[in-house]
Amino acid sequence: MTDRVLDLSERAASLSVSNSQLSVRFGKEEPITIPLSDLAVVIVSHPQVHYTHAVLSGLAVAGAMFVTCDEKHLPVSMMLPLVTHSLQTERFAAQASLPLPVRKRLWQQIAKAKILAQARLLEERTGEGAGLAALAVKVRSGDPSNVEAHAARFYWQRVFGDIEFRRDREQEGLNACLNYGYSVLRALVARAICGAGLHPSLSVHHHNRYDTFCLADDLMEPFRPVVDRVAARLHDERGAAVALDRDAKKLLLEALLARFDWKDESRTLFDWLNQTASSLAAAIDAGEAGAAKLFIPEL
Repeated sequence: MTDRVLDLSERAASLSVSNSQLSVRFGKEEPITIPLSDLAVVIVSHPQVHYTHAVLSGLAVAGAMFVTCDEKHLPVSMMLPLVTHSLQTERFAAQASLPLPVRKRLWQQIAKAKILAQARLLEERTGEGAGLAALAVKVRSGDPSNVEAHAARFYWQRVFGDIEFRRDREQEGLNACLNYGYSVLRALVARAICGAGLHPSLSVHHHNRYDTFCLADDLMEPFRPVVDRVAARLHDERGAAVALDRDAKKLLLEALLARFDWKDESRTLFDWLNQTASSLAAAIDAGEAGAAKLFIPEL
């Protein structure tokens, strides 16, 4: 399996499946074929993209995500494969009954890793981490003092070199670029979670009755700076009013499909996410008796 992302936003298209190949036809042109097993995510935002039921079921069987977008080209729904692991039912039960102390210890690790990743990006861009590494040390089990949110305020004021920037999911420009990148990252994380036999709705920290992918929101946190780095580059080149156009999407997708080096290993982001999800599954299997240790690479 490879990690190709297919984004259909520029032109009307027709999708069909034959012999485990996704066929993409633009108008009267010869169709382009892609093995279903090569696809990680298919994103559809053009209003005149047509697809058959076989496309949806074929992607699900191959373990790929199908994401639909609104008129602003921002993802609004995501379809995940239903069965991807032989121990799925057993793991769902373990997730649902995971003791609160274990969930708190897991969130402590995630929050620390996120803050340290933000500190590394700040150091890369500004030469100093704005004290975020020191804040990470203060994260306790469950992060009762909400250190993660305090770190975020320092981070957003500095990462783009724009003291006026505010993270707002409803705004255009740089915020729209972040929304798009995070949505694709979320799909990749959800895919890794399902591959590890876990349910993306059963979280360790995030709780929202309207959010079907709370666990994906948990586990993606330390990897958000992968998107932020591209958004910062776009801000440097075009300013805060940068449009979420074809070039911006291309840069964001290239970053999410790139290889990352850590501890003498070079892997795709999805490979690293698989390892993180597998470590979470192992911690859940171990329950309260285990070490609840997550594998989170420093990318």
